[in-house]
Amino acid sequence: MLKIMFVFGTRPEAIKMAPLVLESLKQKDKFKVKVVITGQHKEMLDEVLKIFKIVPDYDLKIMKKEQTIIDISISILEKMDKIIKKEKPEIIFVHGDTSTALNTAMVSFYNKIKVAHIEAGLRSYNMYSPFPEEMNRKLISSLTTYHFAPTENNKQNLLKENIKENVFVTGNTVIDALFSVIKENYVFESEILNNIDFKNKNIILLTCHRRENLGERMKDIFESLLEIIHQNKDIEIIFPMHKNPKIREIVNKVIGCQKQIHLIEPLGYVSFVNLMKKVKLILTDSGGIQEEAPALGKPVFVLRTETERSEALEAGTIKLIGVKKNNIINEVEEILKDKKKYNLMSQAKNPYGVGDSSKKILKIIDKIKER
Repeated sequence: MLKIMFVFGTRPEAIKMAPLVLESLKQKDKFKVKVVITGQHKEMLDEVLKIFKIVPDYDLKIMKKEQTIIDISISILEKMDKIIKKEKPEIIFVHGDTSTALNTAMVSFYNKIKVAHIEAGLRSYNMYSPFPEEMNRKLISSLTTYHFAPTENNKQNLLKENIKENVFVTGNTVIDALFSVIKENYVFESEILNNIDFKNKNIILLTCHRRENLGERMKDIFESLLEIIHQNKDIEIIFPMHKNPKIREIVNKVIGCQKQIHLIEPLGYVSFVNLMKKVKLILTDSGGIQEEAPALGKPVFVLRTETERSEALEAGTIKLIGVKKNNIINEVEEILKDKKKYNLMSQAKNPYGVGDSSKKILKIIDKIKER
């Protein structure tokens, strides 16, 4: 049996790693599995573990009040080193671009353990946007043995950086997770959501939390939404607000109490993806939503000036609309009034696979083991 270890710490990592962990646990004759969580997003992480019924073997419990990226890094390096020396895995799986992924890849390298990078090859080509994720993923690529790229574009990014060995295109495991929890006629715990008229109104889902959008950019985004609802009585907006107090301060100053804007607390994963399924349009500065929503036939407008999901841009499932007020207003009103343009986006083929990425990845690892 091959000794493998999965390490993750944030909610997005957990969601995208969960299908892979569950698939590997099914194949007990091939893999001896250990799961380590760092707790980088403790409460949100626990919720995902519960949904997918994953029990970690180790919990680093790194979270402390007001800690910096440096504090997180030191804690992960020290604690992961002890676990790796004790368990002696042959391959360690990390995901994406987090501090957990980067520092686990570093300590794996120091211990001469092979790294498998899930969601490899994403690039925005701006080292400070998203920050620190863009540089994290570039550094992880240089420490990785097995690169699992979601798309051909991601693979080409790696080839341009002279990373040519063990690069595999597998689709994205987020689609595996998504399809496992979508339910027809889903009933929300929130009465606010259950009372929204999804059939007859144009419902927009908003997520907005990125560091680079904090301040004036976020203020402009919110002001554009105010103008949209004042001009269009058939539009309502659902905004699960990030817990960051700086974001909530801007929300309170700009949006306040608006009948057409539903300000709600952050949703659990299952509720959120089922909400995506019900809405008409999604406005976001998030990364993962750019992959998930197209699988549900929902157009995505990205509130950023660049994206590392270039294949989604090419496929026409997402559109970069930036953060300028007039542009946001024009783009939103146009797509909701032009059925042809809406259908073009909603029916475009999702480039991130059909939900079998975990099986593909483990099949590749199993073949490598037999060499």
